[in-house]
Amino acid sequence: MFYSKKLKKFKNIKHCFFSRHGGFSKGLYKGLNCGRGSKDKKENILRNLNYVSKRMFVKKNKLILMNQTHSNKVVEIKKNNFKKKINSDAVITRTQEFALGVVTADCVPILLYDKKSEIVGCIHAGWKGALSGIIKNTVKKIKKLSGDNDIFASIGPCIGKSSYEVDVKFYKKFLSNSQKNKKYFFKKNKIKMLFDLRTFVADKLIELKVRVDHVQHDTFREKKNFFSFRRSFKLKQSDYGRCISVIRLL
Repeated sequence: MFYSKKLKKFKNIKHCFFSRHGGFSKGLYKGLNCGRGSKDKKENILRNLNYVSKRMFVKKNKLILMNQTHSNKVVEIKKNNFKKKINSDAVITRTQEFALGVVTADCVPILLYDKKSEIVGCIHAGWKGALSGIIKNTVKKIKKLSGDNDIFASIGPCIGKSSYEVDVKFYKKFLSNSQKNKKYFFKKNKIKMLFDLRTFVADKLIELKVRVDHVQHDTFREKKNFFSFRRSFKLKQSDYGRCISVIRLL
């Protein structure tokens, strides 16, 4: 389990970037696989999520997860809508009884806390969501709920720039969005580039006047600590687990 130094200072929230340690899954998913979209045994995933709920001191049906699709959609969780299937890549809430979770396996988990308006949130920021505005939309939605804000964000374990190999087509996609995006890419060889997703995401938050800190771990390289889509793909494995990151108001 990993924690943000900044978020840890606030006594009225609880948060955690869970690793793959602990849990009840076996084989490819060994440990704390919280990916309901994985092919892991359903009973193992439910036991893992129950373990997370207990660590966050919430009832298991109050641990809110999203059906993540790499979109830019944000949903506010209220008492009357939490039972629905949530198709989004970010959730926010002002309600104490809920814990909000995001599952990742190389993408960036972001945990948010607005100190002034007492709002928490989490974002699933892969390259698609980050490029299409998931971060801006989330911060915008928080600010819409309250005009007086002081937002903190912690960027959790994700794929590191030395591990994120991309092709020229990928690179050109980012440049067509903005020439300023050049600075997030580094040449590896004639046909491959390396992409710094963490810094790309951090800059989006900083531009929005959000205070940012990092939990610096590379999910691709740290096999013992984290699941990784890209590592599993390179190893020709049939599937992969997902780690969970969670935040709640106390």
